[in-house]
Amino acid sequence: MSRDTLAAKRYARALFEVTFAQGKVTETQAELRAITEAFASDPALGKFVSSPGVSAEDKKKVLNSAFEGRVSVPVARTIELLVERGRTQLFGELRESYEHISNEALGLADATVYSAFPLTEEEKTAAAERFGVLTGKKITVHNVVDKSVLGGAKVVIGNTLYDGSLAGKLARLEKSFERQA
Repeated sequence: MSRDTLAAKRYARALFEVTFAQGKVTETQAELRAITEAFASDPALGKFVSSPGVSAEDKKKVLNSAFEGRVSVPVARTIELLVERGRTQLFGELRESYEHISNEALGLADATVYSAFPLTEEEKTAAAERFGVLTGKKITVHNVVDKSVLGGAKVVIGNTLYDGSLAGKLARLEKSFERQA
């Protein structure tokens, strides 16, 4: 794990502790996503913030005016700290770490379901319920259409893969034949 990743996790943990105490965890998740989207939609803003030729004070002024009234004090202060310490490149990892920490604490998880065809709402709900029971968490299902699955589905929750796809079953069958041969 890199130093930057560890630093991002420390910032995320500190931000989580503050926002958890205030009961603003989900609001903070939304704010961090909105900031990420702002940087993605305006590459000039990202270049400005990461430019070594611009003073930290100027960066803070621009960011404060860009996000004033749209982010909470803890989020604004975290952004200021990243700017002051020259660590703005950590923001993406900080957001990901914050999402992970907060979802873990709130008993939430995202499931990416890879299927050959789009899932209906009923199928998404059924998958969320089934994997919710399996993991003990409230599951949000994101469907990705992947024709290589052939049939069935692959589900990824965190670092765990549940492979019930036809392609996966065929691959396991092939390996079992290789071991027997």
